[in-house]
Amino acid sequence: MINFKKVKRYSIKERLSKVNERDFALKPAKGRSFSSFLDSLPGILKAKDLRAVSGAIVAARRKNKGVILMAGAHVIKCGLNPVLIELLEQKVITCICLNGAGIIHDFEIAYQGKTSEDVAANLKDGKFGMGKETADFINSAAKAGVKAGFGLGYAVAKKIATATLAHKNLSLIYNAYKHKVPVCVFVGIGTDIIHQHPSFDAAATATGSLRDFHILAGNLRSLNQGGVVLNFGSAVLLPEVFLKALNLARNLGNKVKNFTSANFDMIYQYRAAQNVVSRPTAGAGKGYYIIGHHEIMLPLLAQSVIENI
Repeated sequence: MINFKKVKRYSIKERLSKVNERDFALKPAKGRSFSSFLDSLPGILKAKDLRAVSGAIVAARRKNKGVILMAGAHVIKCGLNPVLIELLEQKVITCICLNGAGIIHDFEIAYQGKTSEDVAANLKDGKFGMGKETADFINSAAKAGVKAGFGLGYAVAKKIATATLAHKNLSLIYNAYKHKVPVCVFVGIGTDIIHQHPSFDAAATATGSLRDFHILAGNLRSLNQGGVVLNFGSAVLLPEVFLKALNLARNLGNKVKNFTSANFDMIYQYRAAQNVVSRPTAGAGKGYYIIGHHEIMLPLLAQSVIENI
């Protein structure tokens, strides 16, 4: 039997306590401004991290450092283009990275003000993704733009800019084009609906996407000593591309250190946690992982940035 009389104890006043009343949330109040609401959140865990990421973005803008946004297509489908466009207008975002689905949904919004088909219903008889306008517009843009020497993102953005599209003002990549912010598009052949169409040119698409990879590697230099990279909702493709582009930039002798990275997603994703949050900032910098739905978290983050720039 152990002897409880010999147990060693101490006063909790001498112990480190990770939670302090000064970090507590404030009670809800009617009519509170957004800034006041943000300040009312507890200074603990993800509320603290959200403010830290927002602060890093504001600091990056003030120091003319890069703020690179990587986003899965779900961000566009959630109706968040107006939020991102405002960040472009305010000169917050300096580079945008999308997957192939991102330009598909963005074009459809520019074309008709709506997007996102019922996959299950259309898959039954082979109609899924077979809309002609989307495929023909993007595939022709890729062919012509890449032939002219452009990357894939710029090729599609330029065609949207010169086309007569009823809802062009809602297009993320068109607004990036207007503000001279590069859009880099990374495609996995066979992953997008437009690859099913006769108009698809795999060689042109791949060449354009590779050019965008080189553009991204160049833009990563702007992260050094205070930039921010954000990933919203890309579980595999963009985290993988980012890691290789970062490695290439460093391999070419560029210092890309001491920056902030943040991954926002609805669930924990291993690759994003490693390739966006942990590995790139190891030894110099800070990485954050915040879980939540994009249609809530992105407006919260964006508003907190707008309040402070």
